[in-house]
Amino acid sequence: MAWMYILECVDGSYYVGSTNDLERRILEHQEGRGARYTTKRLPVKLVYTEEYNFAAEAFEREKQVQNWSRAKREALINGNREALQLLAKKKFEKKKQSTNSGSRVGRMFFPPVSRPSLTKIILLTRWSRYAFGYSTTRGN
Repeated sequence: MAWMYILECVDGSYYVGSTNDLERRILEHQEGRGARYTTKRLPVKLVYTEEYNFAAEAFEREKQVQNWSRAKREALINGNREALQLLAKKKFEKKKQSTNSGSRVGRMFFPPVSRPSLTKIILLTRWSRYAFGYSTTRGN
């Protein structure tokens, strides 16, 4: 058997983990030999568990719950299914386009680039023809 568990730390924060031996793991957390996060927040209290047949399932659930907001974790701990369903819905807000002419692609930001002048384009075109041996006349 494997377990996904949630601990409440002394500062009120939550720690989400998974293990094959729940009693041993809780004891490790209480003795300060558990995760680095909980060693600084002792004592901890077990507030929620889920049992799984395979460790991979428990680990997958752990990662899922770790990405949840505090409110959603508390709804899970309290067994409040209605709140869980409401908190599961994402709120999409339209962001206003900034006026700085930069563009965003994914998480990368490309700052505004000055447009080359016509003179630069003509000179670059002439240079590339010269450098790469292109002829401007037909038949060469």
